[in-house]
Amino acid sequence: MTTVDRAVESAVLPAPRGPLSEAVLDALRGAPPAVALPSSVAADPYGEDLQLALHLCYELHYQGWVGVTDEWEWDPELIRFRGLLETVFLDALRADVPGGADITGVLDELLVEPVDGSGVSHFLKDRGEWWQVREYFALRSIYHLKEADPHAWVIPRLRGRAKAALVAVEFDEFGGGRADRMHSRLFGDLLLGAGLSDDYLGYLENAPAVMLATVNLMSLCGLHRSLRGALVGHFAAAEITTAPSAARMAKALERMGAHPDCVEFFTEHIEADAVHEQIMRRDVIGDLLDREPELTGSVVFGVQATELLEARLGEHLLGAWQEGQTALRLPLPGESA
Repeated sequence: MTTVDRAVESAVLPAPRGPLSEAVLDALRGAPPAVALPSSVAADPYGEDLQLALHLCYELHYQGWVGVTDEWEWDPELIRFRGLLETVFLDALRADVPGGADITGVLDELLVEPVDGSGVSHFLKDRGEWWQVREYFALRSIYHLKEADPHAWVIPRLRGRAKAALVAVEFDEFGGGRADRMHSRLFGDLLLGAGLSDDYLGYLENAPAVMLATVNLMSLCGLHRSLRGALVGHFAAAEITTAPSAARMAKALERMGAHPDCVEFFTEHIEADAVHEQIMRRDVIGDLLDREPELTGSVVFGVQATELLEARLGEHLLGAWQEGQTALRLPLPGESA
Protein backbone atom coordinates (compact mmCIF):
# COMPACT_ATOMS: atom_id res chain seq x y z
CA MET A 1 0.00 0.00 0.00
CA THR A 2 2.84 2.36 -0.78
CA THR A 3 1.59 5.92 -0.70
CA VAL A 4 2.97 9.34 -1.43
CA ASP A 5 3.03 11.84 1.40
CA ARG A 6 0.04 14.11 1.51
CA ALA A 7 0.50 17.77 2.32
CA VAL A 8 2.28 18.06 5.67
CA GLU A 9 -0.14 18.57 8.49
CA SER A 10 0.93 20.22 11.71
CA ALA A 11 0.06 18.35 14.87
CA VAL A 12 -2.69 19.33 17.27
CA LEU A 13 -1.52 20.73 20.60
CA PRO A 14 -1.70 18.07 23.34
CA ALA A 15 -3.06 18.38 26.86
CA PRO A 16 -0.60 19.64 29.51
CA ARG A 17 1.13 17.22 31.88
CA GLY A 18 2.05 19.70 34.58
CA PRO A 19 2.81 23.40 35.19
CA LEU A 20 5.79 23.63 32.82
CA SER A 21 4.00 22.23 29.79
CA GLU A 22 0.88 24.19 30.73
CA ALA A 23 2.89 27.43 30.72
CA VAL A 24 4.22 26.68 27.23
CA LEU A 25 0.76 25.74 25.96
CA ASP A 26 -0.76 28.91 27.39
CA ALA A 27 1.88 30.94 25.56
CA LEU A 28 1.48 29.15 22.23
CA ARG A 29 -2.29 29.61 22.24
CA GLY A 30 -1.75 33.37 22.13
CA ALA A 31 0.35 35.67 20.00
CA PRO A 32 4.01 36.46 20.64
CA PRO A 33 5.76 38.00 22.44
CA ALA A 34 5.38 35.64 25.35
CA VAL A 35 4.37 36.89 28.74
CA ALA A 36 6.90 36.02 31.42
CA LEU A 37 7.40 32.29 31.65
CA PRO A 38 8.75 30.61 34.82
CA SER A 39 12.13 31.97 35.89
CA SER A 40 13.33 28.63 37.25
CA VAL A 41 12.67 24.95 36.67
CA ALA A 42 12.42 22.37 39.44
CA ALA A 43 11.14 19.15 37.91
CA ASP A 44 12.04 15.56 37.18
CA PRO A 45 14.39 15.85 34.20
CA TYR A 46 12.91 12.68 32.71
CA GLY A 47 9.35 13.36 33.84
CA GLU A 48 6.18 13.89 31.82
CA ASP A 49 5.92 17.64 32.41
CA LEU A 50 9.45 18.68 31.48
CA GLN A 51 9.72 16.33 28.51
CA LEU A 52 6.42 17.48 27.02
CA ALA A 53 7.36 21.13 27.58
CA LEU A 54 10.61 20.55 25.68
CA HIS A 55 8.80 18.66 22.92
CA LEU A 56 6.34 21.52 22.51
CA CYS A 57 9.22 23.97 22.08
CA TYR A 58 11.23 21.77 19.74
CA GLU A 59 8.32 21.02 17.43
CA LEU A 60 8.25 24.70 16.50
CA HIS A 61 11.47 23.96 14.55
CA TYR A 62 9.90 21.04 12.67
CA GLN A 63 6.29 21.14 11.42
CA GLY A 64 4.77 23.41 14.05
CA TRP A 65 1.37 23.13 15.70
CA VAL A 66 -2.15 23.65 14.41
CA GLY A 67 -3.27 27.18 15.17
CA VAL A 68 0.17 28.29 16.41
CA THR A 69 1.92 31.06 14.50
CA ASP A 70 5.41 30.39 13.17
CA GLU A 71 6.53 33.58 14.91
CA TRP A 72 6.86 31.57 18.12
CA GLU A 73 9.87 29.67 16.79
CA TRP A 74 12.43 32.27 17.90
CA ASP A 75 10.50 34.19 20.55
CA PRO A 76 13.21 35.32 23.02
CA GLU A 77 11.21 34.58 26.16
CA LEU A 78 10.26 31.11 24.97
CA ILE A 79 13.85 30.39 23.96
CA ARG A 80 15.02 31.55 27.41
CA PHE A 81 12.59 29.19 29.09
CA ARG A 82 13.53 26.35 26.77
CA GLY A 83 17.13 26.90 27.80
CA LEU A 84 16.20 26.32 31.43
CA LEU A 85 14.45 23.08 30.52
CA GLU A 86 17.42 21.98 28.43
CA THR A 87 19.86 22.64 31.25
CA VAL A 88 17.92 20.40 33.64
CA PHE A 89 17.69 17.62 31.04
CA LEU A 90 21.30 17.91 29.91
CA ASP A 91 22.68 18.04 33.46
CA ALA A 92 20.78 14.85 34.31
CA LEU A 93 22.08 13.05 31.24
CA ARG A 94 25.67 14.04 31.94
CA ALA A 95 25.33 12.88 35.53
CA ASP A 96 23.82 9.55 34.51
CA VAL A 97 26.37 8.41 31.91
CA PRO A 98 29.98 7.43 32.63
CA GLY A 99 31.53 9.82 30.11
CA GLY A 100 35.17 9.53 29.12
CA ALA A 101 37.08 9.70 25.85
CA ASP A 102 37.32 6.03 24.80
CA ILE A 103 35.38 6.35 21.55
CA THR A 104 36.71 3.05 20.20
CA GLY A 105 35.61 1.15 23.29
CA VAL A 106 32.20 2.78 23.36
CA LEU A 107 31.51 1.97 19.71
CA ASP A 108 32.85 -1.58 20.08
CA GLU A 109 30.40 -2.19 22.93
CA LEU A 110 27.51 -1.37 20.60
CA LEU A 111 28.56 -4.18 18.29
CA VAL A 112 28.39 -6.83 21.00
CA GLU A 113 25.18 -8.85 20.80
CA PRO A 114 24.57 -10.63 24.13
CA VAL A 115 23.83 -14.36 23.79
CA ASP A 116 20.88 -14.10 26.16
CA GLY A 117 19.56 -10.81 24.77
CA SER A 118 16.47 -9.61 26.57
CA GLY A 119 15.65 -6.31 24.87
CA VAL A 120 12.42 -5.23 23.23
CA SER A 121 13.20 -6.73 19.82
CA HIS A 122 14.20 -10.03 21.44
CA PHE A 123 10.93 -10.09 23.40
CA LEU A 124 8.78 -9.29 20.37
CA LYS A 125 10.59 -11.85 18.20
CA ASP A 126 10.25 -14.69 20.68
CA ARG A 127 6.94 -14.11 22.44
CA GLY A 128 5.50 -10.74 21.57
CA GLU A 129 1.83 -10.33 20.73
CA TRP A 130 0.28 -8.20 18.03
CA TRP A 131 -1.15 -5.63 20.45
CA GLN A 132 2.34 -5.09 21.84
CA VAL A 133 3.77 -4.62 18.36
CA ARG A 134 1.11 -2.01 17.60
CA GLU A 135 1.97 -0.15 20.79
CA TYR A 136 5.63 -0.24 19.82
CA PHE A 137 4.81 1.17 16.39
CA ALA A 138 2.64 3.94 17.86
CA LEU A 139 5.42 5.00 20.24
CA ARG A 140 8.16 4.86 17.64
CA SER A 141 6.09 6.99 15.28
CA ILE A 142 7.05 9.99 17.42
CA TYR A 143 10.57 9.54 16.04
CA HIS A 144 10.25 7.61 12.79
CA LEU A 145 7.89 10.05 11.09
CA LYS A 146 10.73 12.60 11.32
CA GLU A 147 13.48 9.99 11.20
CA ALA A 148 16.27 11.78 9.36
CA ASP A 149 15.34 15.37 10.17
CA PRO A 150 17.15 16.01 13.49
CA HIS A 151 20.47 14.73 12.18
CA ALA A 152 20.31 17.06 9.18
CA TRP A 153 21.05 19.98 11.48
CA VAL A 154 24.62 18.76 11.92
CA ILE A 155 25.45 18.91 8.20
CA PRO A 156 26.47 22.61 8.06
CA ARG A 157 28.52 22.08 11.22
CA LEU A 158 30.80 19.48 9.64
CA ARG A 159 33.55 19.78 7.06
CA GLY A 160 35.33 17.65 4.50
CA ARG A 161 34.98 13.88 4.50
CA ALA A 162 32.81 13.86 7.62
CA LYS A 163 30.26 16.12 5.97
CA ALA A 164 30.26 14.25 2.66
CA ALA A 165 29.90 10.88 4.35
CA LEU A 166 27.10 11.98 6.67
CA VAL A 167 25.21 13.46 3.72
CA ALA A 168 25.56 10.11 1.94
CA VAL A 169 23.92 8.36 4.90
CA GLU A 170 21.20 11.00 5.08
CA PHE A 171 20.59 10.61 1.33
CA ASP A 172 19.66 6.99 1.97
CA GLU A 173 17.48 7.97 4.92
CA PHE A 174 15.61 10.35 2.65
CA GLY A 175 14.96 7.62 0.10
CA GLY A 176 17.77 8.36 -2.32
CA GLY A 177 15.70 11.18 -3.78
CA ARG A 178 12.46 9.15 -4.00
CA ALA A 179 9.66 10.43 -1.79
CA ASP A 180 7.99 7.03 -1.57
CA ARG A 181 11.25 5.44 -0.31
CA MET A 182 11.99 7.96 2.45
CA HIS A 183 12.30 6.03 5.69
CA SER A 184 9.72 8.28 7.29
CA ARG A 185 7.30 7.38 4.47
CA LEU A 186 8.10 3.69 4.82
CA PHE A 187 7.20 3.96 8.50
CA GLY A 188 3.97 5.69 7.55
CA ASP A 189 3.17 2.72 5.31
CA LEU A 190 4.07 0.41 8.20
CA LEU A 191 1.56 2.21 10.42
CA LEU A 192 -1.17 1.88 7.83
CA GLY A 193 -0.32 -1.78 7.35
CA ALA A 194 -0.75 -2.31 11.08
CA GLY A 195 -4.14 -0.60 11.09
CA LEU A 196 -2.77 2.54 12.73
CA SER A 197 -2.83 6.20 11.75
CA ASP A 198 0.12 7.68 9.89
CA ASP A 199 -0.73 11.19 11.10
CA TYR A 200 2.36 13.14 12.12
CA LEU A 201 2.57 13.07 15.95
CA GLY A 202 -0.78 11.30 15.87
CA TYR A 203 0.15 9.31 18.98
CA LEU A 204 1.74 12.10 21.01
CA GLU A 205 -0.95 11.90 23.69
CA ASN A 206 -0.28 8.16 24.00
CA ALA A 207 3.49 8.53 24.31
CA PRO A 208 4.98 8.71 27.82
CA ALA A 209 7.95 10.88 28.72
CA VAL A 210 10.34 7.95 28.37
CA MET A 211 9.61 8.01 24.61
CA LEU A 212 9.63 11.79 24.25
CA ALA A 213 13.07 11.97 25.86
CA THR A 214 14.63 9.87 23.09
CA VAL A 215 13.45 12.37 20.47
CA ASN A 216 14.16 15.43 22.60
CA LEU A 217 17.80 14.36 22.88
CA MET A 218 18.15 14.55 19.11
CA SER A 219 16.49 17.94 18.91
CA LEU A 220 18.60 19.26 21.79
CA CYS A 221 21.84 18.20 20.14
CA GLY A 222 20.72 19.32 16.70
CA LEU A 223 19.82 22.85 17.76
CA HIS A 224 23.11 23.53 19.54
CA ARG A 225 26.35 23.73 17.59
CA SER A 226 28.23 23.03 20.83
CA LEU A 227 26.59 19.57 20.84
CA ARG A 228 27.48 18.66 17.25
CA GLY A 229 29.77 15.91 18.46
CA ALA A 230 26.98 14.46 20.59
CA LEU A 231 24.60 14.46 17.63
CA VAL A 232 27.14 12.58 15.53
CA GLY A 233 27.51 10.13 18.42
CA HIS A 234 23.75 9.69 18.56
CA PHE A 235 23.53 9.08 14.81
CA ALA A 236 26.33 6.52 14.98
CA ALA A 237 24.73 4.69 17.90
CA ALA A 238 21.43 4.51 16.05
CA GLU A 239 23.00 3.18 12.86
CA ILE A 240 25.21 0.64 14.62
CA THR A 241 22.43 -0.90 16.69
CA THR A 242 19.61 -0.84 14.14
CA ALA A 243 20.54 -3.69 11.80
CA PRO A 244 20.43 -6.57 14.33
CA SER A 245 17.29 -5.27 16.03
CA ALA A 246 15.64 -4.72 12.64
CA ALA A 247 16.38 -8.35 11.73
CA ARG A 248 14.66 -9.52 14.91
CA MET A 249 11.68 -7.26 14.27
CA ALA A 250 11.31 -8.63 10.74
CA LYS A 251 11.24 -12.16 12.14
CA ALA A 252 8.68 -11.14 14.75
CA LEU A 253 6.40 -9.66 12.12
CA GLU A 254 6.78 -12.62 9.79
CA ARG A 255 5.85 -14.93 12.66
CA MET A 256 2.70 -12.88 13.27
CA GLY A 257 1.73 -12.72 9.61
CA ALA A 258 1.97 -8.91 9.54
CA HIS A 259 1.29 -6.86 6.43
CA PRO A 260 4.28 -6.82 4.02
CA ASP A 261 4.66 -3.06 4.49
CA CYS A 262 5.33 -3.64 8.18
CA VAL A 263 8.07 -6.13 7.38
CA GLU A 264 9.57 -4.00 4.61
CA PHE A 265 10.41 -1.10 6.90
CA PHE A 266 12.69 -3.34 8.92
CA THR A 267 14.19 -5.33 6.05
CA GLU A 268 15.11 -1.99 4.44
CA HIS A 269 17.13 -1.16 7.56
CA ILE A 270 18.95 -4.49 7.90
CA GLU A 271 21.26 -4.01 4.93
CA ALA A 272 21.26 -0.20 4.76
CA ASP A 273 22.23 0.37 8.37
CA ALA A 274 24.94 -2.30 8.28
CA VAL A 275 26.62 -0.18 5.59
CA HIS A 276 25.84 3.07 7.40
CA GLU A 277 27.53 1.79 10.53
CA GLN A 278 30.85 1.51 8.74
CA ILE A 279 30.48 4.94 7.12
CA MET A 280 29.56 6.62 10.40
CA ARG A 281 32.41 5.02 12.30
CA ARG A 282 35.20 5.38 9.77
CA ASP A 283 34.34 8.38 7.63
CA VAL A 284 32.17 10.59 9.83
CA ILE A 285 33.51 10.07 13.35
CA GLY A 286 37.04 9.29 12.16
CA ASP A 287 37.35 12.45 10.09
CA LEU A 288 35.51 14.64 12.61
CA LEU A 289 37.84 13.66 15.44
CA ASP A 290 40.92 13.96 13.24
CA ARG A 291 39.89 17.57 12.65
CA GLU A 292 38.49 18.32 16.09
CA PRO A 293 39.91 15.85 18.64
CA GLU A 294 38.50 17.99 21.45
CA LEU A 295 35.04 16.71 20.48
CA THR A 296 35.86 13.13 21.47
CA GLY A 297 34.15 13.42 24.84
CA SER A 298 31.08 14.94 23.22
CA VAL A 299 30.78 12.08 20.72
CA VAL A 300 31.14 9.57 23.57
CA PHE A 301 28.44 11.42 25.50
CA GLY A 302 26.11 11.26 22.49
CA VAL A 303 26.52 7.50 22.24
CA GLN A 304 26.09 6.94 25.97
CA ALA A 305 23.10 9.27 26.33
CA THR A 306 21.40 7.51 23.43
CA GLU A 307 21.96 4.12 25.00
CA LEU A 308 20.78 5.37 28.41
CA LEU A 309 17.48 6.69 27.07
CA GLU A 310 16.89 3.65 24.86
CA ALA A 311 17.52 1.40 27.86
CA ARG A 312 15.02 3.37 29.94
CA LEU A 313 12.45 3.06 27.16
CA GLY A 314 13.08 -0.67 26.85
CA GLU A 315 12.69 -1.19 30.59
CA HIS A 316 9.41 0.71 30.52
CA LEU A 317 8.02 -1.32 27.63
CA LEU A 318 9.04 -4.71 28.97
CA GLY A 319 7.97 -3.86 32.50
CA ALA A 320 4.46 -3.07 31.30
CA TRP A 321 4.12 -5.90 28.79
CA GLN A 322 5.38 -8.59 31.11
CA GLU A 323 2.57 -7.58 33.47
CA GLY A 324 0.06 -7.70 30.62
CA GLN A 325 -0.38 -3.92 30.83
CA THR A 326 -0.26 -1.21 28.19
CA ALA A 327 2.99 0.72 27.90
CA LEU A 328 1.10 3.78 26.64
CA ARG A 329 -0.23 6.73 28.62
CA LEU A 330 -3.55 6.22 26.86
CA PRO A 331 -4.53 2.95 25.16
CA LEU A 332 -4.89 2.82 21.42
CA PRO A 333 -8.44 3.29 20.11
CA GLY A 334 -10.40 0.07 20.43
CA GLU A 335 -8.03 -1.43 22.99
CA SER A 336 -8.55 -1.44 26.75
CA ALA A 337 -6.01 -0.13 29.23
